[in-house]
Amino acid sequence: NDPDLVVKMLPTMQRVGGKENIQIQKAITGAEDFSYFQEQVPGFFFFLGGMSPGTTESFPHHTPDFIIDDSGLTLGVKTLTEMSLDYLNMDD
Repeated sequence: NDPDLVVKMLPTMQRVGGKENIQIQKAITGAEDFSYFQEQVPGFFFFLGGMSPGTTESFPHHTPDFIIDDSGLTLGVKTLTEMSLDYLNMDD
């Protein structure tokens, strides 16, 4: 993750998702090709919650038990759109 970009985009994520819902977590490694993109372009990886209200157990992506609440997808699209617009309007 690019720490400077995270700091710049954090207010956008808090505005869209609600400050109380945004958590900064310790970096983890996954099976994504994300690190290769990071060699060329600054960016950061974030997780989007998608559990249905009242659900207490979540399952990993790419498993038969994985279920996402569609409202999580809407939040994801809105977050990415707002971050893109805010990034394009930055001075630096």
